[in-house]
Amino acid sequence: MENSMKITNLFGKFTRRSYLAMMSGLVVSCLVAPANAADDNPYGLLDTDSIMVGTMSDAKPYAFVTADGTFSGFDVEFFQNIAKRLGFEKDQVTFVGQDFAALIPSVVNGRFDVAVGAIGTTAQRQKVADFTDGYLAGFLSVLSSDESLSTIEALDDKRLGIVQGTLQDDYAQKHFPKAQLVRFPDNNSAVAALNNGMVDAHFLDFEAAKQFGKNYPGLKVMQNFASFDAPAGFVVRKGNSRLLDALNEKIHEAMQDGTWKELHSKWFPGSPMPKQYLPQN
Repeated sequence: MENSMKITNLFGKFTRRSYLAMMSGLVVSCLVAPANAADDNPYGLLDTDSIMVGTMSDAKPYAFVTADGTFSGFDVEFFQNIAKRLGFEKDQVTFVGQDFAALIPSVVNGRFDVAVGAIGTTAQRQKVADFTDGYLAGFLSVLSSDESLSTIEALDDKRLGIVQGTLQDDYAQKHFPKAQLVRFPDNNSAVAALNNGMVDAHFLDFEAAKQFGKNYPGLKVMQNFASFDAPAGFVVRKGNSRLLDALNEKIHEAMQDGTWKELHSKWFPGSPMPKQYLPQN
């Protein structure tokens, strides 16, 4: 009996010691695992080895698909440069084109890490997603073949095309209350409707309007409206501060070393450059 008691006590001590050691190991492993996970995926990406980017395929010169099926444009090249500064090569950045109105929801829903494509920063959009510091500001334009549409009043009762969910959509609702707004998923379909007489004009970004004017000589920019209150930024999932902070740091690096200026001159020749985006000596 005494031997049995000793064996039982020894077994009890052993099991308690083992249990404490086991629990201690679990606590340590729980503390270490998230740190390792953060090290492996420091920017909270969907895939640690690549960046999934939502953009547009018809918004030249910002983001568009070339004849060989590759994405190009100011926003595309600028983001590729920023991604390289973060350690991602060109083939590690995947661009996927879709309608503008779906870009921010797709980031929110976890389809993309980032949305890119001259996306203006507004208070309403910031309620559902985070935006980097601004990197573009410009003008909005009325594109038409009707030269009489040179004033705001001339737009009254006219069918004005806009891309749904864009800054132009918001602007037109506020400033052209008597115009008949006709919404489209993208610029191509809106310009096609303009050429077919389904709308009287299309309201879009100035740079894109210039490009459509080159492609269709009958269309001209009738009037411009300054829009510097909602600069374009890259969109990331709300709360992903690691990626947001990293992008902001690299955006300002690219501005300071002249990369932004070089790309702007390439894609927007002759267009004004905001001083805050230029190297500060």
